[in-house]
Amino acid sequence: MQRAARGEVRVNGAVVGAIERGLVVLLGVVEHDTVDIAARLAAKIAALRIFPDDAKPMNRSVVDIGGAALVVSQFTLVADTSRGNRPSFTTAAAPAHAKAIYEAFVAALCTHVARVACGEFGADMQVELVNEGPVTFVLDAS
Repeated sequence: MQRAARGEVRVNGAVVGAIERGLVVLLGVVEHDTVDIAARLAAKIAALRIFPDDAKPMNRSVVDIGGAALVVSQFTLVADTSRGNRPSFTTAAAPAHAKAIYEAFVAALCTHVARVACGEFGADMQVELVNEGPVTFVLDAS
């Protein structure tokens, strides 16, 4: 997850999702992830205080600032690179399960954040963002 001044996703040259100030969430799904885990992660992301106010550099959430979220599926995040030179994706969820969890995450995030845009699940995407800070967090909801 990255705090962003803006973000955009293109598929075959066409913009499929874009936001102004808010969060770009790169979501990897593993085989044991559930809808409940996705909902907890969405709530955590919406409430995480990583935006500045006048008092502190990290005191407001994306909800507090009226920001948006751009969610992009990215199975490479769950790669195991501990052995050899070729990443292993044995813990990655099968595509049908991953898509269901991704969609559950997006639906849950929509209950917290007013504007949620998405990439295209399973597509070859070009993701552009302006990271604000830079501020980047790795979250594990399991």
